[in-house]
Amino acid sequence: MIEISESAQAHFNRLIEREGIPGLGVRLAARQPGTPSADVRLEFAGPDDLSGDEWAIDCAGFTLWVDAASVRWLDGAFIDYEQKPAGGQLQIRAPKIKGEEPDASASLVERVRWVIEHEINPQLAMHRGNVALQEVTGEGVVVLRFGGGCHGCGMVDVTLRNGIEKTLLARVPGVTAVRDATDHDTGQAPYVPRDAA
Repeated sequence: MIEISESAQAHFNRLIEREGIPGLGVRLAARQPGTPSADVRLEFAGPDDLSGDEWAIDCAGFTLWVDAASVRWLDGAFIDYEQKPAGGQLQIRAPKIKGEEPDASASLVERVRWVIEHEINPQLAMHRGNVALQEVTGEGVVVLRFGGGCHGCGMVDVTLRNGIEKTLLARVPGVTAVRDATDHDTGQAPYVPRDAA
């Protein structure tokens, strides 16, 4: 489940006492779980702020409420508060919040999608681009559609061959090739215009 250190509990207790609101606790939720953008949201919550399906964790002097839909993503999370000379620092580690990489028994589509979402798209986002999985053929050919700054980009062939295809061939057994199904003539805001490449 979720572990909260004594120092974090004491920190929250001090803040809650300062607020002086009866029944005030702390609510924890996962935002965009299972994605590379996943994050944790921690906020004060009174009885009127709760939806009624939260999981309750009794702490020293308050309750930590965990959003029901977030429980599986926050399993194994650790909340700590470290006092430093310049002030304190709250740390939340949630090792499962971004999801867990599918193992070898997962379908080829699941394994390809994981690598695209967690490794390839974060790299493409640096150039305002992204790629979406259109299909994986029975022969292991991955068919993609480019978007954002990659749609119509003059460097998309280099990105496909030297980046995406190499990554998928190395990381996902069963992938035999990668193809682009994007109509790049319709790109609105390419990172590198085709005539400049």
